[in-house]
Amino acid sequence: MLRLALYQPDIPQNTGTMLRMAACLGVSVEIIEPAGFDVSDRHLRRSALDYLDHVTITRHRSWEAFAAWRRENGTRLVLATTRGALPYTDLAFRRGDCILVGRESAGVPEVVHAAADARVVVPIREGMRSLNVAVAAAMILGEGLRQISL
Repeated sequence: MLRLALYQPDIPQNTGTMLRMAACLGVSVEIIEPAGFDVSDRHLRRSALDYLDHVTITRHRSWEAFAAWRRENGTRLVLATTRGALPYTDLAFRRGDCILVGRESAGVPEVVHAAADARVVVPIREGMRSLNVAVAAAMILGEGLRQISL
């Protein structure tokens, strides 16, 4: 199956939306800290409601801890970025891929871009900045799940 990773999320409502989506689709979630809010179960429950009991969440204390986990597991990292060159529909997703979305306020730093095995973009109209991170995650995750289910 695929995984969804959240890099230092800073809006609880978006995090809750992505956790609910992951619960419904059977996708595990990696939260890379520090977050812009308390990511304890008690606080996540406010935004993810009763869906929190149906999703597997792994918290990583830092980008370095996540990167070590990824290397140890041989997980391919697919970064969702407005700076991506490849439309997400053109990537051949594989079982075990981890789709990473950045902070709502700032995306991800260059070190994260450099570490990604693939960088994908959701094409949008000229003059628009970006989609909501939860919407972009849903689109990319949906395409990945469609491909690996064929």
